[in-house]
Parts: sequence; C-alpha cells; structure tokens
Amino acid sequence: MKGTVYKSTGSWYHVKAEDGNFYKCRIKGKFRLRGIKSTNPVAVGDRVEIDLDEASEEVTGVIKEIGERDNYIIRKSVNLSKQTHIIASNIDQAFLLVTLNNPPTFTTFIDRFLVTAEAYHIKTIILFNKIDTYNEDELAEVKYLAALYREIGYECIGISAVTGKNVDQVKARMTGKTSMISGHSGTGKSTLVNALEPSLDLKTTKISTQSKQGQHTTTFAEMYDLSFDARIIDTPGIKGFGVVEMEKEELGNYFPEFFALRSECKYYNCLHRDEPKCAVKQALEDGKIAWSRYKSYQQIIAGEDEQQYRMDNYEEQ
Repeated sequence: MKGTVYKSTGSWYHVKAEDGNFYKCRIKGKFRLRGIKSTNPVAVGDRVEIDLDEASEEVTGVIKEIGERDNYIIRKSVNLSKQTHIIASNIDQAFLLVTLNNPPTFTTFIDRFLVTAEAYHIKTIILFNKIDTYNEDELAEVKYLAALYREIGYECIGISAVTGKNVDQVKARMTGKTSMISGHSGTGKSTLVNALEPSLDLKTTKISTQSKQGQHTTTFAEMYDLSFDARIIDTPGIKGFGVVEMEKEELGNYFPEFFALRSECKYYNCLHRDEPKCAVKQALEDGKIAWSRYKSYQQIIAGEDEQQYRMDNYEEQ
C-alpha cells in the first residue's frame, strides 16, 4: 500500500495511506545501512510503500520502499556535525518566519536557509511576524529588510499570527500546495498554523523573558491537512542552519543576485573573493548588493559556524 509520511518521532512514522487511514510504521533495517549520512532516512513528506501487519491488535506497518524525492530541505545535525538531518521532503514552497527581536532572527540565518532552499529548488516566502508588536523604528527596520530581500526576488509579507493581519494572504498562497513552515523557536510557527486552521489547536509557549529565545513546542516535524485544500509541515524551531552538500564553486549560484552577475566576472570559476575584475565585488562596492548578503556568503564559503555570529546586529550588517 502506498502512503505519505505525516509525522516522524524517531522510531515510529505516522503514514497516511491511500485508503485515507493513518498507520504507525517502522522502517526496515536496510534503510539504515545504505550509506545515508542523514540521521533520519525517512522524512516527513516522503512518499512510501508500506506492508501492514493486520494480525496485531493495533494495525501497524513496515516501510519497505521510499519513493524518489522531488526535493528536500536539509541541514547539519546539531550535535553530529558530519551527519545531516532532512527536515522535510516533496515541498511546493517554504515559509520562513522571521522576527526582529522576540526572538531575534539574524540575516546570517535567513541567508543560510535561502541558500539551501535555492539549491534544492524550493520557493521561499519570507514572513515577517509579530508586526503588531513593533514600534516605529522597528517597523522601519522590518521594511528595510523586506526591501532588501524583495530586491533579490523573494516575496516578503508582514504578518501578525496573533491578530490575523495578512494571514489571509498566506492562506491564499498555500491553497492547493504542500508548504513547510520554518524558523527559530518562538517566531510563531505554531501560532500561525492555529490562525490558519484554529481546529488544530497546536500547543504554543511564551518567549523566555530572560533569554529572548523561544522554547521548543514542536518536537518533531509534522504535516497537517488543512480544510482549504492545503497541507502544511510544521517543523521544530531551529537555532542554526548549517549548510551542507554544497561545493564552494557552486555556492554563488544560490545567491540569485550573485548568479545574475556571474557571466560578467573575468574568470568563469570566480569565487567572488580575491579574484580581479569580479562583477560581484564591484556591485558590492557600488551598493547594488547588500553587505549582509556578501558577509553571509563569505562565512559559508569559509565553513564558519553561524553560531559565532548570532550576536551580530543588523546595524553592523
């Protein structure tokens, strides 16, 4: 029987089968032996084939095949730097939730997420959440960031998951699609899902007033069917986004504004660092490329850890 993985708890996978029912499934050991470096060989969104064991009291299943993925979004595992974690697969689009200060989302994090999404051909829409809580200066900062990313080609929407402002715009973009929602803990992912589909009533928690960091309310990625012909994958909050499976020579291709200038560089394999007559560096000097973007590029290409830069503020970027 064929189905789609809706939830992964590490040992069990909740699969929605083609008969419309959900089954708890395990995986065959061979999936762990195929040289997959990922900590999770099966991800939410995977199309799978299962065998059911109807002899047991609770009908369970075994995942025997994983279908080819259209795409997936991946990052470095937090504690196992040599391994990776597939967040979700077969996604039509991703929504990246960004908050200015509660908790702060830095451009290094945004850029790393966008680069990975570009590499795996996943359209990303940036949602600036909690705009109902910002003062005039903070709103100006949000507008500046939105203008920066719109100029590159990313759609940006200012929303408030609490008041419902512009949630209808998000809903319109989700209809008929499978969307993933990502961001730091505390940016309002579960609150947004509840605003889109109140009947789900997902658990939410308040931001820690001492650390300004969110607390994990979503422990595992989980997909939900929504009443308006849409599916959404809610993901655990992530502190950092380690970029993986990317060669230095191709990194610039995933910065759209860099890629647009690539043919104008003197060298076809220009890394936009020390090479002469580099169109990207010239555009940077001319103010046509944001310094924060170039800084993110330099950090990623040097293999530097994003966590080192989390205390940066926007003014410095």
